[in-house]
Amino acid sequence: MTVENSLDRLDDDDFPAYTMGRAAEMLGTTPGFLRAIGEARLITPLRSQGGHRRYSRYQLKIAARARELVDQGTPVEAACRIVILEDQLEEAQRINEELRRSTAEPHPSADA
Repeated sequence: MTVENSLDRLDDDDFPAYTMGRAAEMLGTTPGFLRAIGEARLITPLRSQGGHRRYSRYQLKIAARARELVDQGTPVEAACRIVILEDQLEEAQRINEELRRSTAEPHPSADA
């Protein structure tokens, strides 16, 4: 792998760059919280060759949203379900918008 390819991974939101300890520190939470949301299947961290959990920026964003809900008094399992539903809704809205745009664009006629 070249240095350029290695640096490209720094911009990749899905690259598992953060250890559990660092991820917990960044979120202001505990490793136990990260394990709990993993057990609830909100996020599934990748594993290093040594078996240690590694988290991506995207996963940390999801975990941060779950933490907000838990801090507001929502149980962890419910917070995870809410975040999953929010993510599904956002994806459905994105797809709907793409479909609206594609049907609104004039299509070249077959006669031309």
